[in-house]
Amino acid sequence: MGLRRIAFALLILGIVVWAVFPFAWAIVTSLKAGSALFTVEAWPSQPSLANYAAIFKEQPFGRNILNSLLAASAVVALSLGLAVLAAYALGRVRFSGRGLLLFVVLGVSMFPQVAVLSGLFELVRWLGLYNRIGSLVLSYLIFTLPFTVWVLTTFMRELPKELEEAAMVDGAGPFVIVMRVFLPLMGPALAATGLLAFIAAWNEFLFALTFTLTDDARTVPVAIALMSGASQYELPWGQIMAASVVVTVPLIGLVLLFQRRIVSGLTAGAVKG
Repeated sequence: MGLRRIAFALLILGIVVWAVFPFAWAIVTSLKAGSALFTVEAWPSQPSLANYAAIFKEQPFGRNILNSLLAASAVVALSLGLAVLAAYALGRVRFSGRGLLLFVVLGVSMFPQVAVLSGLFELVRWLGLYNRIGSLVLSYLIFTLPFTVWVLTTFMRELPKELEEAAMVDGAGPFVIVMRVFLPLMGPALAATGLLAFIAAWNEFLFALTFTLTDDARTVPVAIALMSGASQYELPWGQIMAASVVVTVPLIGLVLLFQRRIVSGLTAGAVKG
């Protein structure tokens, strides 16, 4: 038993180091400037916040963060709103082809982004949404909506049938049942799916690169990827790392804040009884 515990502890330690090291190295690099970037040290001998100041002074990085926040928040709101209604239909209403429809919804999310990029670009241009936040919201729903529908449908199936029957006896219709009976019970599932959808939209790169053109319309992943130095042969690694830290810390905070709801939401419906 002692050797097993030691082996398990070493395994956990290795996983933690593997996961945390890139972010820790990004923090260390973001605090360096000049030739210090190419020195290997656990902590900078002369830490500096110049890179953090530069990313906001030399480009509209604050606006890029706001764009990502607006796009991700809108995507989460629309995904959860539509998914709750779809989950009720797929999880509580019996009709022919329900299982097939659910698999089709999940299958849509399996298409690679490149496969739908050209058609989606034509749609965005036809709607007049090019270089606007609306184009990102529309395109992000392609991969966030199927996931939220699938998870919430699984959760909806496990809610007690007696609650629905009692509400029907009182004269409540389907919409009232969803909004006033089921929705208050779906907090963990909504928190889990909403946060995962937010992270996916926040980190999305290909659609944001394709459907935005100007610096003021870009999101943070594209803004970081397009950072340039004093010449075309220079990459501002310090600023890139500083920007990466700035956009990653809020996500870590959200995950730590809602970690219990995430676990309970994703495991809801996994075990019956």
